[in-house]
Amino acid sequence: MTAGTRRAGQFCWINMLSPQPPQACDFFGKLLEWSFFEMPGMGFGVKVAGRDIGGIFDTVSPRTPSGTAPIIGVMVKVESADATAERVRALGGRAEDPFDILEAGRMAVCHDPNGANFDVWQPKKLHGTDVDSLLPGAPSWFETLTTDTGRAKAFYESLFGWTSETTDAQGFGYTTFKLGADPVAGMMQVTPEMAAARMQPHWGVYFTVTDVDTAAREAGKLGATICVPPRDIPGVGRFAGIISPQGVMFYVIRYSQS
Repeated sequence: MTAGTRRAGQFCWINMLSPQPPQACDFFGKLLEWSFFEMPGMGFGVKVAGRDIGGIFDTVSPRTPSGTAPIIGVMVKVESADATAERVRALGGRAEDPFDILEAGRMAVCHDPNGANFDVWQPKKLHGTDVDSLLPGAPSWFETLTTDTGRAKAFYESLFGWTSETTDAQGFGYTTFKLGADPVAGMMQVTPEMAAARMQPHWGVYFTVTDVDTAAREAGKLGATICVPPRDIPGVGRFAGIISPQGVMFYVIRYSQS
Protein backbone atom coordinates (compact mmCIF):
# COMPACT_ATOMS: atom_id res chain seq x y z
CA MET A 1 0.00 0.00 0.00
CA THR A 2 1.53 3.30 -1.04
CA ALA A 3 1.41 6.51 0.95
CA GLY A 4 -2.00 8.05 1.51
CA THR A 5 -4.80 8.19 4.04
CA ARG A 6 -6.52 4.83 4.39
CA ARG A 7 -10.15 4.57 3.32
CA ALA A 8 -13.07 2.81 4.97
CA GLY A 9 -12.45 -0.94 4.96
CA GLN A 10 -8.66 -0.64 5.22
CA PHE A 11 -6.46 -1.15 8.27
CA CYS A 12 -5.50 2.29 9.53
CA TRP A 13 -3.77 1.94 12.91
CA ILE A 14 -2.00 -0.41 15.34
CA ASN A 15 -2.11 -0.42 19.13
CA MET A 16 0.54 -2.46 20.92
CA LEU A 17 -0.16 -3.65 24.45
CA SER A 18 3.04 -4.43 26.34
CA PRO A 19 3.84 -5.11 30.00
CA GLN A 20 6.91 -2.87 29.64
CA PRO A 21 6.21 0.05 27.26
CA PRO A 22 9.59 1.83 27.72
CA GLN A 23 11.49 -1.40 27.03
CA ALA A 24 9.21 -2.08 24.05
CA CYS A 25 10.08 1.36 22.68
CA ASP A 26 13.77 0.55 23.03
CA PHE A 27 13.42 -2.82 21.27
CA PHE A 28 11.26 -1.67 18.36
CA GLY A 29 13.21 1.56 18.01
CA LYS A 30 16.41 -0.40 17.49
CA LEU A 31 14.89 -3.15 15.34
CA LEU A 32 12.38 -1.25 13.16
CA GLU A 33 13.71 2.31 13.51
CA TRP A 34 10.49 3.53 15.09
CA SER A 35 10.48 6.91 16.80
CA PHE A 36 8.19 7.78 19.70
CA PHE A 37 6.49 10.61 21.51
CA GLU A 38 5.05 10.43 24.99
CA MET A 39 1.31 10.67 25.55
CA PRO A 40 1.18 11.65 29.25
CA GLY A 41 -0.90 9.26 31.31
CA MET A 42 -1.56 7.02 28.30
CA GLY A 43 1.53 5.61 26.58
CA PHE A 44 3.69 6.35 23.58
CA GLY A 45 2.81 7.33 20.04
CA VAL A 46 4.73 5.55 17.27
CA LYS A 47 6.09 7.08 14.07
CA VAL A 48 7.76 5.71 10.94
CA ALA A 49 9.62 8.25 8.82
CA GLY A 50 7.79 10.99 10.69
CA ARG A 51 4.32 9.53 10.00
CA ASP A 52 2.06 8.29 12.81
CA ILE A 53 1.29 4.56 12.70
CA GLY A 54 -0.05 3.74 16.18
CA GLY A 55 0.66 3.59 19.89
CA ILE A 56 2.21 1.50 22.65
CA PHE A 57 0.24 1.08 25.87
CA ASP A 58 0.70 -0.75 29.17
CA THR A 59 -1.06 -4.06 29.81
CA VAL A 60 -0.99 -3.12 33.50
CA SER A 61 -3.24 -0.09 33.39
CA PRO A 62 -6.71 0.91 34.61
CA ARG A 63 -7.61 1.30 30.92
CA THR A 64 -6.59 -2.29 30.10
CA PRO A 65 -8.69 -5.30 31.18
CA SER A 66 -6.99 -7.48 33.79
CA GLY A 67 -5.13 -10.43 32.29
CA THR A 68 -4.69 -8.87 28.84
CA ALA A 69 -1.84 -10.57 26.98
CA PRO A 70 0.85 -8.66 25.07
CA ILE A 71 -0.40 -8.12 21.53
CA ILE A 72 -0.52 -5.79 18.56
CA GLY A 73 -4.12 -4.76 18.07
CA VAL A 74 -5.37 -3.80 14.62
CA MET A 75 -7.88 -1.15 13.62
CA VAL A 76 -10.06 -0.89 10.51
CA LYS A 77 -11.43 2.45 9.37
CA VAL A 78 -15.23 2.67 9.09
CA GLU A 79 -17.82 5.32 8.35
CA SER A 80 -19.73 4.65 11.59
CA ALA A 81 -18.44 2.78 14.63
CA ASP A 82 -21.98 2.40 15.99
CA ALA A 83 -23.43 0.96 12.78
CA THR A 84 -20.44 -1.35 12.34
CA ALA A 85 -20.72 -2.64 15.92
CA GLU A 86 -24.36 -3.45 15.32
CA ARG A 87 -23.45 -5.23 12.09
CA VAL A 88 -20.73 -7.25 13.87
CA ARG A 89 -23.33 -8.55 16.33
CA ALA A 90 -25.82 -9.32 13.57
CA LEU A 91 -23.19 -11.38 11.76
CA GLY A 92 -22.43 -13.52 14.80
CA GLY A 93 -19.47 -11.62 16.22
CA ARG A 94 -19.11 -9.64 19.44
CA ALA A 95 -18.80 -5.88 19.80
CA GLU A 96 -18.54 -3.68 22.85
CA ASP A 97 -20.38 -0.39 22.91
CA PRO A 98 -18.53 2.25 20.85
CA PHE A 99 -16.87 5.13 22.70
CA ASP A 100 -15.13 8.39 21.86
CA ILE A 101 -11.38 8.98 22.14
CA LEU A 102 -11.57 12.67 23.01
CA GLU A 103 -11.89 14.53 19.69
CA ALA A 104 -9.73 12.08 17.74
CA GLY A 105 -12.47 9.63 16.78
CA ARG A 106 -14.88 6.95 17.88
CA MET A 107 -14.00 3.27 18.19
CA ALA A 108 -15.44 -0.10 19.06
CA VAL A 109 -13.69 -3.25 20.27
CA CYS A 110 -14.89 -6.23 18.22
CA HIS A 111 -14.37 -9.96 17.83
CA ASP A 112 -15.25 -12.03 14.79
CA PRO A 113 -17.37 -15.22 15.19
CA ASN A 114 -14.20 -17.30 15.69
CA GLY A 115 -12.90 -15.01 18.42
CA ALA A 116 -10.26 -12.90 16.64
CA ASN A 117 -10.09 -9.36 18.03
CA PHE A 118 -10.08 -6.25 15.86
CA ASP A 119 -11.13 -2.68 16.48
CA VAL A 120 -13.01 -0.29 14.21
CA TRP A 121 -12.24 3.40 13.95
CA GLN A 122 -14.54 6.23 12.93
CA PRO A 123 -12.23 9.22 12.44
CA LYS A 124 -12.89 12.74 13.62
CA LYS A 125 -9.61 14.65 13.90
CA LEU A 126 -7.39 11.54 13.64
CA HIS A 127 -7.79 9.85 10.27
CA GLY A 128 -5.25 7.10 10.83
CA THR A 129 -1.90 6.45 9.25
CA ASP A 130 -0.91 7.66 5.81
CA VAL A 131 2.55 6.06 5.84
CA ASP A 132 3.95 4.32 2.75
CA SER A 133 3.74 0.65 3.73
CA LEU A 134 6.95 -0.20 1.85
CA LEU A 135 9.05 2.03 4.11
CA PRO A 136 11.19 0.12 6.63
CA GLY A 137 9.29 -0.26 9.89
CA ALA A 138 5.86 0.39 8.41
CA PRO A 139 2.97 -2.06 8.92
CA SER A 140 2.38 -3.54 5.48
CA TRP A 141 0.23 -6.66 5.80
CA PHE A 142 -2.46 -7.92 8.15
CA GLU A 143 -3.29 -11.61 8.51
CA THR A 144 -5.79 -13.56 10.56
CA LEU A 145 -5.14 -17.13 11.70
CA THR A 146 -8.49 -18.71 12.39
CA THR A 147 -10.26 -21.96 13.19
CA ASP A 148 -13.05 -21.69 10.60
CA THR A 149 -12.01 -19.96 7.39
CA GLY A 150 -15.42 -20.28 5.77
CA ARG A 151 -17.14 -18.58 8.67
CA ALA A 152 -14.50 -15.82 8.85
CA LYS A 153 -14.65 -15.27 5.10
CA ALA A 154 -18.42 -14.75 5.11
CA PHE A 155 -18.16 -12.45 8.14
CA TYR A 156 -15.51 -10.08 6.78
CA GLU A 157 -16.96 -9.97 3.28
CA SER A 158 -20.33 -8.95 4.72
CA LEU A 159 -18.88 -6.54 7.28
CA PHE A 160 -16.36 -4.58 5.22
CA GLY A 161 -17.38 -5.31 1.64
CA TRP A 162 -14.18 -7.25 1.03
CA THR A 163 -13.92 -9.85 -1.72
CA SER A 164 -11.71 -12.90 -1.39
CA GLU A 165 -9.59 -15.28 -3.39
CA THR A 166 -8.17 -18.55 -2.02
CA THR A 167 -5.11 -20.18 -3.55
CA ASP A 168 -2.97 -23.17 -2.69
CA ALA A 169 0.27 -21.92 -1.14
CA GLN A 170 2.90 -24.53 -0.32
CA GLY A 171 0.31 -27.18 0.43
CA PHE A 172 -2.26 -25.11 2.32
CA GLY A 173 -5.00 -22.70 1.39
CA TYR A 174 -4.32 -18.99 1.70
CA THR A 175 -7.10 -16.42 1.34
CA THR A 176 -6.42 -12.88 0.20
CA PHE A 177 -9.05 -10.27 0.99
CA LYS A 178 -9.41 -7.27 -1.32
CA LEU A 179 -11.19 -3.94 -1.10
CA GLY A 180 -11.96 -3.22 -4.72
CA ALA A 181 -8.73 -4.05 -6.53
CA ASP A 182 -6.52 -3.46 -3.47
CA PRO A 183 -5.33 -6.40 -1.34
CA VAL A 184 -5.96 -5.54 2.32
CA ALA A 185 -5.44 -8.73 4.35
CA GLY A 186 -4.81 -12.45 4.38
CA MET A 187 -6.26 -15.48 6.15
CA MET A 188 -5.01 -18.95 7.06
CA GLN A 189 -6.45 -21.94 8.89
CA VAL A 190 -4.86 -22.66 12.26
CA THR A 191 -2.77 -25.80 11.69
CA PRO A 192 -2.86 -28.84 14.02
CA GLU A 193 0.59 -27.81 15.29
CA MET A 194 -0.66 -24.32 16.09
CA ALA A 195 -3.73 -25.75 17.79
CA ALA A 196 -1.53 -28.04 19.88
CA ALA A 197 0.36 -24.95 21.00
CA ARG A 198 -3.02 -23.45 22.02
CA MET A 199 -2.92 -20.69 19.44
CA GLN A 200 -6.23 -18.84 19.36
CA PRO A 201 -7.77 -16.99 16.38
CA HIS A 202 -6.16 -13.57 16.08
CA TRP A 203 -4.90 -10.88 13.71
CA GLY A 204 -1.16 -10.56 13.11
CA VAL A 205 0.87 -7.71 11.63
CA TYR A 206 3.79 -7.75 9.18
CA PHE A 207 6.33 -4.91 9.16
CA THR A 208 8.52 -4.09 6.18
CA VAL A 209 12.29 -4.45 6.55
CA THR A 210 15.18 -4.16 4.11
CA ASP A 211 16.65 -7.55 5.05
CA VAL A 212 14.71 -10.26 6.88
CA ASP A 213 17.71 -12.37 7.90
CA THR A 214 19.53 -9.37 9.33
CA ALA A 215 16.39 -8.28 11.19
CA ALA A 216 15.94 -11.75 12.69
CA ARG A 217 19.56 -11.88 13.84
CA GLU A 218 19.31 -8.39 15.36
CA ALA A 219 16.05 -9.29 17.11
CA GLY A 220 17.76 -12.33 18.67
CA LYS A 221 20.63 -10.17 19.90
CA LEU A 222 18.07 -7.83 21.48
CA GLY A 223 16.50 -10.71 23.43
CA ALA A 224 13.64 -11.72 21.12
CA THR A 225 12.59 -15.24 20.19
CA ILE A 226 12.46 -16.24 16.52
CA CYS A 227 9.28 -18.32 16.32
CA VAL A 228 9.29 -18.61 12.50
CA PRO A 229 12.82 -18.71 11.02
CA PRO A 230 13.34 -16.66 7.85
CA ARG A 231 11.77 -18.29 4.82
CA ASP A 232 10.62 -17.41 1.34
CA ILE A 233 7.06 -17.01 0.11
CA PRO A 234 7.25 -17.71 -3.65
CA GLY A 235 6.18 -14.70 -5.64
CA VAL A 236 5.78 -12.54 -2.52
CA GLY A 237 9.03 -12.16 -0.62
CA ARG A 238 10.80 -13.38 2.51
CA PHE A 239 9.51 -13.21 6.09
CA ALA A 240 10.14 -14.27 9.67
CA GLY A 241 8.08 -14.47 12.85
CA ILE A 242 9.38 -12.85 16.04
CA ILE A 243 8.29 -12.61 19.67
CA SER A 244 9.66 -9.50 21.34
CA PRO A 245 11.34 -9.68 24.77
CA GLN A 246 8.08 -8.28 26.17
CA GLY A 247 6.02 -11.12 24.61
CA VAL A 248 4.57 -9.38 21.54
CA MET A 249 4.40 -11.53 18.39
CA PHE A 250 4.85 -9.93 14.96
CA TYR A 251 6.34 -10.59 11.54
CA VAL A 252 8.97 -8.89 9.41
CA ILE A 253 8.88 -9.08 5.63
CA ARG A 254 10.78 -7.95 2.56
CA TYR A 255 8.72 -7.98 -0.63
CA SER A 256 10.13 -9.30 -3.87
CA GLN A 257 9.32 -6.08 -5.71
CA SER A 258 10.86 -3.77 -3.11
